[in-house]
Formats: sequence, C-alpha cells, structure tokens
Amino acid sequence: MAFCKIQVIGNLGRDPELRYTPNGKPVTEFSVAVNQATKNQQTGEWVEATDWFRVSVWGDRAERSAEQLRKGSRVLVDGRFRSREYETKDGRKGLSLEITADNVIPLDRREQEGTFAGAPGAVAAPGGAGGGAPGGSGAGFDDTEIDELPF
Repeated sequence: MAFCKIQVIGNLGRDPELRYTPNGKPVTEFSVAVNQATKNQQTGEWVEATDWFRVSVWGDRAERSAEQLRKGSRVLVDGRFRSREYETKDGRKGLSLEITADNVIPLDRREQEGTFAGAPGAVAAPGGAGGGAPGGSGAGFDDTEIDELPF
C-alpha cells in the first residue's frame, strides 16, 4: 500500500463544518489557503499565489477541530494527500487538492504559548508524533526547531 504524505501551513478559509456519518462517526471539513510568494525574474516584483486544500478530519480529532478552529485560524495540517479532477456543471474542468488529516495543529495558540505539536493546544491523533514547524512564516519559530521534525 502506498500513499502520499503532506504537511501544509496555512489559514482556514471558512469555519469548520462538523457532521456525522450514518454510523455516527464524526467528520469535520474545512479549507486551508496556503500562500506562496515568488519573485518574477523579469520584473523583479514579488508575485503571490494561493493554493487551496480541502481538509477532512475524522473521529475525536474532528470534534476538537470543530470546537477550536475558526475561519482565519492559522494551522499546520499533517496527513494523506490526493488530487481529484472534476467537471463543473458548465463543462469546465477543475482540480481538487484534498488532505485527510492525521494531525491538525492550531498555530495561533502555539505561537502565543510557545507550545509544540503533541503539547496542549494540538489537535493530534492519539499517540501521534509531532514536531516543530519549519518556515519562519510566523512569530515564535526558530530554525533550531527543524531538528525535531518527525521525518
């Protein structure tokens, strides 16, 4: 069996939506926007692009995510990735980027409290591994945290 593992850091584009399957299993869905800036070599100007990821969280983590997260919350999502092509009603083709989350870590609280994955404030799988988040995109991150990544 093979799967694609991914970690993204971004902001929720909408409030999480909690629902229950017919068997009573909770699932929360939300979207995460990931902004990337690249420098245009011809003009020297910075160009920003946004990728949107659809995130599904299952089980107890789904209920905690729905309670803790809101539109605009900054999160680290760790999970399994897949892309899916679709066609709209008017015939246009699109691509959906989807993550089934193993861990969702609210970074706003983490940055304020100085906590890390698996510590208070994390919405992680029971017994899940955690680690510092690389990136420098938020306050409270230090390059020394990279040594603690679980991969």
